[in-house]
Amino acid sequence: MNMYNILDYGAIRNSGTLATEAIASAIEAASNAGGGTVHIPAGTFLTGAIIMKSNIELNLSPGATLSFSTNPEDYPVVVSRWEGVKQEVYASCVYGENLHNVSITGSGTLEGNGQAWWDLFRNNRQNLQYPRPKLISFDRCQRVTIKDVTLKNSPSWTVNPIACYDVTIDNVSILNPADSPNTDGIDPESCSNVRISNCNIDVGDDCIAIKAGTEDTKDRIPCENITITNCTMVHGHGAVVLGSEMSGDIRNVTISNCIFKQTDRGIRMKSRRGRGGVVEDIRISNIVMEDVICPFTMNLYYFCGPRGKEKYVWDKNPYPITEETPCFRRIHFANITARNVHASAGFIYGLAEQYVSEVTFTNIDISMAPNGTPGQPDMMTGLKDMNNRGFYLGNVRDVQFHQVTIENHEGPAFYIENGEAVEILNCHSRNTSKPEKLVEQVTVSPSEQNVPE
Repeated sequence: MNMYNILDYGAIRNSGTLATEAIASAIEAASNAGGGTVHIPAGTFLTGAIIMKSNIELNLSPGATLSFSTNPEDYPVVVSRWEGVKQEVYASCVYGENLHNVSITGSGTLEGNGQAWWDLFRNNRQNLQYPRPKLISFDRCQRVTIKDVTLKNSPSWTVNPIACYDVTIDNVSILNPADSPNTDGIDPESCSNVRISNCNIDVGDDCIAIKAGTEDTKDRIPCENITITNCTMVHGHGAVVLGSEMSGDIRNVTISNCIFKQTDRGIRMKSRRGRGGVVEDIRISNIVMEDVICPFTMNLYYFCGPRGKEKYVWDKNPYPITEETPCFRRIHFANITARNVHASAGFIYGLAEQYVSEVTFTNIDISMAPNGTPGQPDMMTGLKDMNNRGFYLGNVRDVQFHQVTIENHEGPAFYIENGEAVEILNCHSRNTSKPEKLVEQVTVSPSEQNVPE
């Protein structure tokens, strides 16, 4: 195996001297030899952006830290996606495009030193000429592996493969403060054949977010064939999120054997008119959640982002179905426990013209928090805070609940507004402070639903 130690190319450990050129020289030497391992020995090495090449493994020894510069001048400007839109951005701390067989491995740490970037974003955003660097991103690459490393304090999103094929992310620890802005954990975007396993993710935004570009993305590439298993996820706005950037479609996703703790939402699907795209064929099983606002949300009136507050987005009257109309369908949940739930057992709300459809919940056990904090199950204009509510469904079709138990809820266990073919089979309401209905089903006109801006 060809090994290229960055000390041999001029890097100085624990010195505060930039090792960017030494690392680049080691990568160049390995590339010229047809490939190899660029070795980061124990110690701390200050560096700017690292630009990867094909057939390179960046390997960090136990005790090795790549500490990334907070100076924007140490990050070249590249054209990549940010929040689904292709634009000029600062290169990620580790970046590559149009590569094959590229890896980041070892028991060392990538330290993003995000605090300076977060302060700039919060207090002097006008001084940010381009979007903040991500910690790791690869554009249009094949066979990408990220394994065993610890990723800390990312300036923005932590891991963001874009339009990549055959991606493995295994045994990675991601640690960003709970209040750090836009520090998503792992965001596969318009990728195919992605495997995320055995990761511990504790971040300030979505732990894992599956994306497929926005309506402004010219090349609408699906995100498909994604497996997520054996992960723990803490804090963050959502544990596993699909959307809201879904214009290229999200399909064939399995999520299994995971623990979610104190994530605002558990499994969260979100979009709005204008985005278009389809989320379909999603299977979620064997999940335990604790202390979440809402375990399950599917919201097609999500208001964040450009145009999010326009009437076109929040209007509950039906609109013509076009390529701008998003769709959620064929989504299945099984064998899930959620404890200390605050706002609602679940929130599913389709468009007036495009109902959420073909959804099943099987063997689900939900307990509301004894002193739940009121909150909004999801972000939709006019939605009031809820507290200890059961499932809240609006504009749904072909939904089945089988062996679902909801404990300590207030109001009906299942509130259904404009629902078609909703089945409640062997479901139970338990330990309520006063008798509550199991099911309440109503038909509501658009004028009763509408909430002006």
